[in-house]
Amino acid sequence: MGAILLMIFLLPTLAPTTAAEWDEDNWLWNIIGPERLEHGDEFGCHGYEGIDVNEEQWVIEACRNYVMGFTNASRWGANPISFGLPNGEISDLVITTLMENNFSIIGDLTEFELEDIQVFSRTTTLEKNQVEMEFLTNVAKDELLSVYWIAKWHDVKIREDKDAITLLESQNVWYTTWGEWYSHKYSSKNIYSYTKEITDDNSTDDFSRIHIKNNFSNENGWQVPGTVFIEWNGSNPSSWIDSVNLEANEKILRNGYRYADGGAYLTLSPGQEIILEFIGTAPQLLITPQLTFNGLHHSVTIVGHHVTDLHQWSSDFHDSQLRFTWLIERPAAIKMNWILPIIAVSVLVATPAIIKNLVRRDQDSQNH
Repeated sequence: MGAILLMIFLLPTLAPTTAAEWDEDNWLWNIIGPERLEHGDEFGCHGYEGIDVNEEQWVIEACRNYVMGFTNASRWGANPISFGLPNGEISDLVITTLMENNFSIIGDLTEFELEDIQVFSRTTTLEKNQVEMEFLTNVAKDELLSVYWIAKWHDVKIREDKDAITLLESQNVWYTTWGEWYSHKYSSKNIYSYTKEITDDNSTDDFSRIHIKNNFSNENGWQVPGTVFIEWNGSNPSSWIDSVNLEANEKILRNGYRYADGGAYLTLSPGQEIILEFIGTAPQLLITPQLTFNGLHHSVTIVGHHVTDLHQWSSDFHDSQLRFTWLIERPAAIKMNWILPIIAVSVLVATPAIIKNLVRRDQDSQNH
């Protein structure tokens, strides 16, 4: 009888569990995902949980399709363009597969440079008591500061460093994402000015007009604004037609202009055109593309790695001004082994009989 009881209790612990196909994180399309998208975050890819991309390149396209099946990648475009890679050597086949699936950005422990793909490297982590504060304060002008974040390591919950968050939120920096920063850089290079032939409709002896247009066209479909600094000799424009004011403390990318020493910062969406109106003869303009929005010192993004549960990864940042690049990883599901239900039924059936037998044996021993 003791052997039977021992088997009943040991069988569930000995029965193996097997990994099923794959699970889905329903927070991507339910409440949290739409909120983060509206906030200005980006959804990239990190493959499939437990799969090495160097050995299984199919996860690159599969992860892209997984993300696109539930959400847009950004407020600027539907397609994911950022991919998180493991540390160490990356095969040429991985790079080729990434490019074939329209990924433009990789990171963030890779130690090489590529012509056709932007490589971002992490600086420090947002984990409590692990942040190297000097990396958050000693940042070069126009640099993108990429900060690592993971909410769970195996079964251990990671806590964020609130002092680091407070510091980042107090800085005069642009809060952005990998894809937004990358696309903004190229969008900025496509802003130019021109003047139309003078007619009675667009000029008089009293004023002149200069048109400024963003001609950026992105193959990946992301329609991200660009920023330039405009300089001119003489008086300021009398009006900015089809543009709006920006404030110096605005840290989230949007269209508009702001006067600064020596000229003005201007941010335009692809295809957008504005008109500068000057009193008298139009001056010559010097237009310089900018890496950073609104003349801010540098840029910051928090990069969430191995995001299998968006709610868990983002729950500590609901009220934060920071913008996140979420590298989504499709979670592995746990499939119960078929033997477990059989064991459960066996235990359910056998236990009353065993207990009854034990009681009877105890009564018999007392009678003797």
